[in-house]
Amino acid sequence: MSLAERMAKSDRPDRLAEVTGRVQSALVEGLGPKLYDTSRSDSEMQDLVHKRLRELLDNEEVVLSVQDKAQILRQIGDSVLGLGPLEAFIRDPEISEVMVNNAETIYVERGGKLFWTGAKFVDNDQLRRTIDKIVARVGRRIDESSPYVDARLPDGSRVNAIIPPLAIDGPALTIRKFAADPYVAEDLVSFGTITEPAVQFLKGCVFGRINILVSGGTGAGKTTSLNVLSSFLPEDERIVTIEDAAELRLQQPHIVRLEARPPNIEGKGEVSIRDLVRNALRMRPDRIVVGEVRGAEALDMLQAMNTGHDGSISTIHANSPRDVLSRLETMTLMAGMDLTIRAVREQIAAAINVVVHQARLRDGTRRVTHITEVVGMEGETITLQDIFLFDFHAGVDEEGKSLGQLKPSGLRPHFLDKLQDRGISVPHNLFVPW
Repeated sequence: MSLAERMAKSDRPDRLAEVTGRVQSALVEGLGPKLYDTSRSDSEMQDLVHKRLRELLDNEEVVLSVQDKAQILRQIGDSVLGLGPLEAFIRDPEISEVMVNNAETIYVERGGKLFWTGAKFVDNDQLRRTIDKIVARVGRRIDESSPYVDARLPDGSRVNAIIPPLAIDGPALTIRKFAADPYVAEDLVSFGTITEPAVQFLKGCVFGRINILVSGGTGAGKTTSLNVLSSFLPEDERIVTIEDAAELRLQQPHIVRLEARPPNIEGKGEVSIRDLVRNALRMRPDRIVVGEVRGAEALDMLQAMNTGHDGSISTIHANSPRDVLSRLETMTLMAGMDLTIRAVREQIAAAINVVVHQARLRDGTRRVTHITEVVGMEGETITLQDIFLFDFHAGVDEEGKSLGQLKPSGLRPHFLDKLQDRGISVPHNLFVPW
């Protein structure tokens, strides 16, 4: 290769970046408000942008190869229509989480492990425009007066964004992706998250209108398990889902989906999860599914479960089934009602029947580690018994993967008679240790 060819090759990235910036500026200036026209469908907007881009590239004085034009077309299309440098990660089915620490630092999670991507935004302004685009789609906002927000992508993927002055090094963005096709129970069994006997037991619990809480830490897979449990709900029942940001993907025909609303720029108009739980009770629900209990709405949910709305399901952040009870107790007291500790515990013991606890293990896998029954009260203490327990003593293989499984403890739940009365038969051999 001659010196001239080597110099031309080394100049190519700078030359393409210059053309890309010039063409994108011309595109935004030329289309203007049309880029934010919500009356156009995604396909119409894509056709409009790509047509204008080709015209601009054809008019470029710089000689561009077919490959150069295709690269510029993809980069600008991703930036204007999609999420810029994140678009490739959003399309990758093996990536479960995208973490943007700042414009120049992007990590992804693949197979439960974190990887630095090397991708970057042009600057913080491009990252901020991407965040604004995401939150605007779901009618939310992010600015100095409200510098963090929870939102979602069109496919239901969960989004959290936080900007300066709270984020010191520039805007930060976290996207927890959901699978294109919602996972079903068979998927979780194949992943090793849960075992077939435990699935049969939980399916019987859902059919038998047993109140269930799914607990675990951040990223343990609670929402995925909630989706799977919700898939067992009968199709002839009216289901009301309540979420901070709509993520659940239920397939039943009779569903009403409710989503909380943050306050507007004047600090008014907020509709909390607690408001929605109370409103849901007036909507004649057969089942109430709360995406996550995290505050004073715990009291309203407990009261709903204790007043005829059996079979409700929700998630909660906790480190163990016992911690679930402590957190529920604390959140119930946050409601400001003048309740004694014993009264609160009696409500919890009467309302919650089963806790399904999940954890992310050191090898990155997500496993159900406890399926625990809330038995009742003994004195001042809520009593629990583990129906299924994860076998941590099995150790790990040569690659560091856990060899343990969720195994029956040998104890049978006290509510089996209740399930039998409701016509639900759970095989007794599910609880035999092995």
